[in-house]
Amino acid sequence: MANKSHSVRGTAVSVSALALLGLLTACGPGGDSAGGPSTLSGTAAPASGGSTSASAGSSAGATPSVTPKDGGVPGSASSAGGTPSEAISASGSVSTRCHTAELRASVGRNDPGAGQENFPIVLTNTSTHSCTLRGYPGAAFHSAAGKQLGADPKRTSGSPDTVTLTPGASAWAGLTFSNPQVSEAKTATPATLVVTPPDERDSLTVKWSGGQVPVSGNSSSVFLTVFAPGTGA
Repeated sequence: MANKSHSVRGTAVSVSALALLGLLTACGPGGDSAGGPSTLSGTAAPASGGSTSASAGSSAGATPSVTPKDGGVPGSASSAGGTPSEAISASGSVSTRCHTAELRASVGRNDPGAGQENFPIVLTNTSTHSCTLRGYPGAAFHSAAGKQLGADPKRTSGSPDTVTLTPGASAWAGLTFSNPQVSEAKTATPATLVVTPPDERDSLTVKWSGGQVPVSGNSSSVFLTVFAPGTGA
């Protein structure tokens, strides 16, 4: 009879120990009775400061991040419905190019040499703010009826520099051609020179008082140089 009682007590102790172990396992660290922590799929990206904390998109049920089609940063003007011009304004990158309406055109005095006729095309900033010119002008001789005389001028080789024009300041580009009496090219006497500033579509019309110009035949090409500061005088 003593042996049976000892066996029952041993069995009761074992059952109690198992029950206690089950209770401790159910509670787990932190006392959460819902069971152990679940494993989330995916990998949390490190924060910008090098921390390994999970980002907002790594939690279960969070909306996955989407890379904007335009390559912008989520939340920026370019990816949050803003227009490109708004993005440019926000970054401070505003163009300062001189526009046609801000300029006055003129033709300087001829400076002939070695059988060449050399006229400076001058653009002057008439606005109240600084602006820039870079590259070549467009130019064409026109008759009194508005018809272009001769082919479009050609560009000489050169390295354009950005010329900043403060209000009232000028820049010039050279217009040069062989003297028709030397080249024996066919000539015409223009009424005007139509000048287009770099990267602009609108033109400025200047009265031409430089005499005859070559329009066809031998050595009839007219050439343009890049803009430089000053008036070319």
